[in-house]
Amino acid sequence: MKNKKGIVVLVGAGPGDEGLITVKGKIWLERADVVVYDHLANRNLNQHARPDTEIIYAGKKSGQATLTQGEINSLLVDKALEGKIVVRLKGGDPFIFGRGGEEVQFLKKADIPFAIVPGVTSSIGVSAYAGIPLTHRDFASSLSIITGSLGENKKANEIKWDKVATYAGTLVFLMGARKLDLIVAQLIKHGKSPDTPIAVIQSGTTPQQKTWTGTLSNIEQVINKDVVSPPALTIIGEVVKLKNTVDWFEQLPLFGKTVVLTRPKDQSESLIDLLQEKGATPIIFPVVQDHPPVDWGQLDQALMNLSIYDGVFFSSGKGVQYFLNRLREKNLDIRELKGLEIYTHGTKANEALEALGIRVTPISNPSDAETLKKSMGKDKLAGFRYLLPRAAKAPQQLPGLLMELGAVVDTISVYQSLPNCPKDTNFFESFGLGEINVITFTSAETVNNFYKLTPKDLLPRLKESNIACIGPATANAAKLLGLKVRIVSEQCTIEGLVEAMELHYL
Repeated sequence: MKNKKGIVVLVGAGPGDEGLITVKGKIWLERADVVVYDHLANRNLNQHARPDTEIIYAGKKSGQATLTQGEINSLLVDKALEGKIVVRLKGGDPFIFGRGGEEVQFLKKADIPFAIVPGVTSSIGVSAYAGIPLTHRDFASSLSIITGSLGENKKANEIKWDKVATYAGTLVFLMGARKLDLIVAQLIKHGKSPDTPIAVIQSGTTPQQKTWTGTLSNIEQVINKDVVSPPALTIIGEVVKLKNTVDWFEQLPLFGKTVVLTRPKDQSESLIDLLQEKGATPIIFPVVQDHPPVDWGQLDQALMNLSIYDGVFFSSGKGVQYFLNRLREKNLDIRELKGLEIYTHGTKANEALEALGIRVTPISNPSDAETLKKSMGKDKLAGFRYLLPRAAKAPQQLPGLLMELGAVVDTISVYQSLPNCPKDTNFFESFGLGEINVITFTSAETVNNFYKLTPKDLLPRLKESNIACIGPATANAAKLLGLKVRIVSEQCTIEGLVEAMELHYL
């Protein structure tokens, strides 16, 4: 029986910021058997695909194509004929100078099923991140999007410059970084006022975004010795005057900063969201992976004797997860916690328990025994017994303070963080090129494992890098290895870490 045909889905990846992919585009990536992606598609989007998904790069950079368009067309057909779901991930929108129409024609001719997921085109996305509305009731009521790619096989006269120059609305040129002088000259030659405002935006919606503004007559002088590199977008028209008012992205406190996250991805979601909200670009490079403890014996004994405890302290969402999973495996449930005081020392632990309807007492980061008593709402702790299910090598500050106050403390490992070697083989290349601004560490394990993974020739760069640590214990582990810890959060929380980074870059 002949194999059933697969499907090719053309998905717009947006202009650069990975958060600008559509919900539907993300769903198709999660379903994909094969992803064929372009140079301008953010490679982080490939992380939405399954671990077994085949990832194929088909980009074009500096005029050099990995695959010709004909080879890409044939690849899409061949993979679909194998019965696979093929996602063709394209920068911006597939149908805005993305050759999506050509690919669909080829698929149609080959009788291959296809679907289209539109993307945020760079003309819309980049202009918004640059703080330039493309239309405005007082400045422009129409918009024209024009290719600025005038290569050897394309001549300047293919564009009707006399019509373009007299156009009253906003002009947007895509892919025109290397042809700015020609574009400006042709517009002025055909009647466009030399005083017309113009903006050139490089690497829009990314931490590398850079904007130059001026007029047609002086923009080349404004740019001067700078080199405008692709991808770049040019906006011409009165709307450019609004940038000073609307500008927002380039004013974010961590704009332009690339931040490495060394903890597991499933523990980094809140940190990712906060960093992106502040204008930074996170790079996930997890050097540890969580695993069950070597032996469940201690926890099992504690679970069968929960009545001997006055309370339980949870310090991480992962600790909550492993604790409750083991509870279920022993044919028990959360009702076993009835009558116990439940304390949380960490945002994620608090969220995980409250989601289950468990009432908790949040404990702020205690600096001393008196602060801890106040957070717990107790005058004394002598004679009380507490269970602390936590990571195998968790900081000892909290149990130390509890014992200082006379409490009996049972610290039990419910999970362990083991070394992990990330799949991103390009990471240290980017690190070596100086493309990383901050490396974050959330535990001594993340520090030590990252150090071990760093190639010897890059250790000097690591020792000069901006290191950001949660809490003094992690900072001390980094300092012992000779790293310069410039950022330390006062609060051992994700929010505290991001706040410390903001203060550092004020």
